[in-house]
Amino acid sequence: MSKPSLQMVHGQPSWVVRSSHVHACLTRLGGHLGPVTFRLGGRTVSPFSVAPWAEEPEARKTIPLLRALRGDFFCAPFGGNGTPWRGERHPPHGEPAGANWRLAGVEHADDAVTLRARLDLRIRAGRVEKVVRLPEGESAVYQRHIISGARGVMTVGHHAMIKFPEQPGSGVVSTSRFTRAQVFPGEFESPANRGYNALKRGAMFRTLDKVPLADGGLTDLSVYPARRGFEDLVMLTADAALPFAWNAVTFPGQRYAWFALRDPRMLRHTVLWISNGGRHYAPWNGRHTGVMGIEDITGYFHHGLAESARANPLSRRGIPTTVRLNPRRPTVVNYIMGAAALPAGFDRVADIRAAKGGIELIAANGKRARASVDLGWLGG
Repeated sequence: MSKPSLQMVHGQPSWVVRSSHVHACLTRLGGHLGPVTFRLGGRTVSPFSVAPWAEEPEARKTIPLLRALRGDFFCAPFGGNGTPWRGERHPPHGEPAGANWRLAGVEHADDAVTLRARLDLRIRAGRVEKVVRLPEGESAVYQRHIISGARGVMTVGHHAMIKFPEQPGSGVVSTSRFTRAQVFPGEFESPANRGYNALKRGAMFRTLDKVPLADGGLTDLSVYPARRGFEDLVMLTADAALPFAWNAVTFPGQRYAWFALRDPRMLRHTVLWISNGGRHYAPWNGRHTGVMGIEDITGYFHHGLAESARANPLSRRGIPTTVRLNPRRPTVVNYIMGAAALPAGFDRVADIRAAKGGIELIAANGKRARASVDLGWLGG
């Protein structure tokens, strides 16, 4: 197992790994996976965002999480964590999202390239092991996070951020079946602090294309970018009966789709952080536009551990907002992200199903595409 040297990538020391179809960078600070480039035939696509301040002096003035902000990163505890929990004061999205990881090594085999990194937790004693696997011949990234030695309730999640082409409606967002959907019921941004929301606070909805606006009427969250100048947050609760849950973004103009796959019994919810220039304070300064966080979690919105561990409207209904860590049995969180080429005329992903050798993406208009993935990874 080799130990590659760090390379400076968009302002952050990063480990770089490559397979036949994927080129991925992992920051030492926070373990942020990005940029990631997927090869689709004779072309490449890079769907993830990198914070616009990444290489500016402004970055050094921010918290570690924002300094590295890019791609996808693992959170434990997921959320802002502004309220302490039983004497624990966790940083935003937990130590894994803002502390320095140690590289255990990179293994090159005939079937895959695998990176392993480790982080010793200090606020709540334990360890997180990160596994990033790039199978040869697949335009996909497999991740596994193993939490060991820690005890008690925890919120966990992946925090993927997709950068959409700037033209309005360049991408179409879709998800697997959900049983509950709600706009964040609190004040997500405050005009007094130069932050602005468009959606109706606490509104419930059944489909992404009909979501109430604060000023009346409905908007379509599935078509993006939209609502320039606003920042919003919603949460969808997946149907736990599904064999796997999925999220996808279809880019019809670029003829490809990004997708993420998970076990909905481990990561029960999806938070959509819709960031289109609605924050006018540093370091955002109105320039974080056309980004959507598609964040698969078990937690209560973006609050953090305290609000998720205490009784809340979801947990009172028996819907989990935490996982329980057992020091004698590691907690394993598995995840797959990838890209798939689409045929001409493919409008949007309406369904993703298991198929021989991977998955089949089915469009609303009936067109189909395939991607090679091993769904067995989700079961550990």
